[in-house]
Amino acid sequence: MCSICGFANFERETDIDSNIIDKMGQKLKHRGPDTTEKYVDKYVSLHHNRLSVIDIENGKQPMSVEYMSNKYVIIYNGEIYNTPELKQQIYKDFKVEMKTNCDTEVVLWSYILYKEKCPEMLNGIFAFAVYDTYKKQLFIARDRFGIKPLFYTVKNGTLIFASEIKAMLEHPEIKPEIDIKGLWQLLYLSPVKINGNGIFKDISEIKPGYCGVFDKSGLKFNKYWKLKAYELNVTSREAAEHTKFLLTDAIKRQLVSDVPLCVFLSGGLDSSVISAVAAEEYKKENKTLSSYSFEYEGNKTSFKSTLFQPQGDDEYAVYLAEYLGTNHTILTAPTESVVNALFDATKHRDFPGQADIDSSLLYFCNQVKKNHTVAISGECSDEIFGGYPWFYRPEMLYKEFFPWIHDPYARIRLFDDGVVHSKDGYEYISSIYKNSINECPIIDGETDDMRCSRIATYLSVNYFMTSLLERKDRMSMASGLEVRVPFGDHRILEYVFNVPWSIKFENNTEKALLRNAMKDYLPEKILWRKKSPYPKTHNPKYHESVSNILQNRIKSNKSILSEIMNKTALESLLSGENVTWFGQLMSTPQLLAWLIQFDYWFEKYKVKIV
Repeated sequence: MCSICGFANFERETDIDSNIIDKMGQKLKHRGPDTTEKYVDKYVSLHHNRLSVIDIENGKQPMSVEYMSNKYVIIYNGEIYNTPELKQQIYKDFKVEMKTNCDTEVVLWSYILYKEKCPEMLNGIFAFAVYDTYKKQLFIARDRFGIKPLFYTVKNGTLIFASEIKAMLEHPEIKPEIDIKGLWQLLYLSPVKINGNGIFKDISEIKPGYCGVFDKSGLKFNKYWKLKAYELNVTSREAAEHTKFLLTDAIKRQLVSDVPLCVFLSGGLDSSVISAVAAEEYKKENKTLSSYSFEYEGNKTSFKSTLFQPQGDDEYAVYLAEYLGTNHTILTAPTESVVNALFDATKHRDFPGQADIDSSLLYFCNQVKKNHTVAISGECSDEIFGGYPWFYRPEMLYKEFFPWIHDPYARIRLFDDGVVHSKDGYEYISSIYKNSINECPIIDGETDDMRCSRIATYLSVNYFMTSLLERKDRMSMASGLEVRVPFGDHRILEYVFNVPWSIKFENNTEKALLRNAMKDYLPEKILWRKKSPYPKTHNPKYHESVSNILQNRIKSNKSILSEIMNKTALESLLSGENVTWFGQLMSTPQLLAWLIQFDYWFEKYKVKIV
């Protein structure tokens, strides 16, 4: 894993100021702490920070290749899991032999030889740019699920791009501004973003499954992958067997690493599946897999059971670690650390994200990095296999707003309506939701249950999942820790999307297909356990701390909140009003923490509302 950034202008030759690309790259050093290099000519400036994982000695970037009297230069962030097959294909078709063992060279040659077809051939997580020095053009691409980030803008004929927004803000052409639509995203949707939007005015994000070409005529995008609906006639057993093959293949491919690798093991179904397959593979090589579970200070005495989180993870993680024989470590986040990390979590996400759900992960990843450079995690499973209640509760789906937003007005009602125009914002976000439903691929004549499951999958993958992947990328890469997500293999989604809902929800059991597929790997206690989301802190000290910090910030003359808040609504929240506003985890303490992040973001980034 790494960071990439750069800018290009093919309309004119210029004497590029190297200080600009150096400043941009320095902002991303946390993503690639091992080596830093750049490439500069009169048209293009490219920068790369490297986190060395595969072929540590030979994988330095920017990497260049000369072919047919032409020179190509690549900067790349990601991992390609079908690298061996691509090497064979390239040799078979063109007799080209690789000089390294790293996937960067494979991606570069794939573009040189197959051009715009290149991304379609890649199974993995990636964001990259290839500079064709002869044609004077830049090719950019992002993986199908948007697991690896890539933001961009075009200003005065110059394409500016980077792995994170903070690097783009170092370019003199870009200002930290937000317009009303960006504000609506924060107050109605955050931590979710609208696809392709970077929150900041004039900053966009390359959409998942897209690639583009930038030359003197401008930037043109092409959608190289999209989800397809087709009729699939299979038995429950056949579906389980094929799912098992796809998932175990994905996990095994992602175990390849030249640096220490571990798994995140919560004791829930998804992480347990990954840990079980990985542990078995390690045992074949007489190795012991390392695993980590996460807890919060005070949760053992303060935990409160809810419909969405009926029980803690602690005993299940330890039980499965012993069952699998992993080298298990329990990490406990101190309340003070979770509170203090709210500010760094905002900086690493580049906008107010998910409160302690972000800050705790930031803390945990920092601890894991002390012994491991690569981790494997269970994201993407719920969105693909139907783990959320809106998959089987149509009343949550068929309304005017995203189903994971319990109360659309929970945050925006805290602000002065003369500033935020809540009614217009609701209609704007609602129209995006309705358009997304209409975009979902379906088949005429399908059952209502199947149609509902397709829409729930489509929405979850394109919005909810991208937010969780963004969180995992930023909080992990903040410490130079690479996190891989085997459930994010596009082959799994392409297949499971078309499995009949009666199989996926067999016996009214959430994620029944996944459970049936992996029953040979897990004990009953884990296999049939009800879903439990990423844990949050239940410690009353956290609520007290964030409440005090927020009240102190509001008193500051630097606070944007003191200017644009509805003081009556805020006082009600501070007095103990109970609010549930996002997903399964976000309630009053998290809303107070989110407001702290919101206020800090405006101050730290010097954001202006325009």
